[in-house]
Formats: sequence, structure tokens, C-alpha cells
Amino acid sequence: MSLSSHLTELKRKHQTLSDEVEQAQRSPGVDGLQVAEMKKQKLKLKEEIERLSS
Repeated sequence: MSLSSHLTELKRKHQTLSDEVEQAQRSPGVDGLQVAEMKKQKLKLKEEIERLSS
């Protein structure tokens, strides 16, 4: 897998998680720990994207 395709895949995963977090936050009764875990995963992806981009 080339670096550019890997970055594209990471960005796609980050956007998917971002959408899931937004949807979960709008839904009543969603587990706050689950949302926090999704945010952690999203941050890890963002950090990996930034690391590979520089």
C-alpha cells in the first residue's frame, strides 16, 4: 500500500468516526464512555495522519 493510499484510507476512517460521533451525541441515551472511546480513536487517526503527512 502506498503512502498516499494509506493516508486516504486513514482520512476516510477519520471522517467516518467523526460522523458517528456527531450522530451519537445527538441521540438521547447514548453511552458517554462509548462516545469518549470513539473520540480517542478519532484523535489517534488524526495524529497518525499528521505524522505521515509531515
